[in-house]
Amino acid sequence: MIRTRRFKKIADPQNPISQIDEPRTRRRKKKTGHRAKSVLIRPKSNPEADPQSQSLPSPHTALVSDSSSAERFTILSKDFFLVDALDLAPRLLGKLLRRDDVVLRITEVEAYRPNDSACHGRFGVTARTAPVFGPGGHAYVYLCYGLHMMLNVVADEVGVGAAVLIRSCAPVSGLETIQKRRSQITDKPVLLTGPGKVGQALGLSTEWSNHRLYIPGGLELLDAPEPENILVGPRVGIEYALPEHVNALWRFAIAGTPWISAPKNTLRPPGWEEMEQSVAI
Repeated sequence: MIRTRRFKKIADPQNPISQIDEPRTRRRKKKTGHRAKSVLIRPKSNPEADPQSQSLPSPHTALVSDSSSAERFTILSKDFFLVDALDLAPRLLGKLLRRDDVVLRITEVEAYRPNDSACHGRFGVTARTAPVFGPGGHAYVYLCYGLHMMLNVVADEVGVGAAVLIRSCAPVSGLETIQKRRSQITDKPVLLTGPGKVGQALGLSTEWSNHRLYIPGGLELLDAPEPENILVGPRVGIEYALPEHVNALWRFAIAGTPWISAPKNTLRPPGWEEMEQSVAI
């Protein structure tokens, strides 16, 4: 979440910020490798077909002209979102956002956690930030710099105050609608690489805050195959935050796709610091 002008830098030396290294473990957190249950929203033409086995267009260049491919996938259940934002963020890569005829594949995200000096939750519950403290699986949409609608997926339990910012996507369907909303006739990555562009392509406003992403209708989050490889790096535009949060590797992106926002040179494969240290030794 990029800092807006209406907020001032806040840091309480009497209440130091913690929980930097590892995500919290919660009773409702899913075990590694366990998929959350999905809710089917489209009838299958072939009952024996596995909808999750249907491959999506490559995020590198491919587009499809209609939403038929997305109809093979199912809406993610509420339980999928009831985990730490740092766990949810990489799990959202490759998932699909759908509104009307527009379907986008999520290619880049950032995690924002409780006690995080870059998270809007640091201001407590206000009229603007209240959705962040809602239940996981709800949308949090805020206006940045008076121009950009920024879509976030709320994570974890009610009252925690955490979310995942959708930074970039790749188009799957509805290209003409995307171009019209963006006022840009192109199919290049510039169309959707940036959180404000994603919000504009989906036609969002702050009225979408608190919308449940796990029910049919409106804005939906669909299950889809996870990417083979990902990249990690520090988040973008949070220089006002404490150093440990500025440097935290809480930005995630699909490896090998051009549908990623700048800067790209700060993204590396997971564990790259350890690999560099071992080579130096």
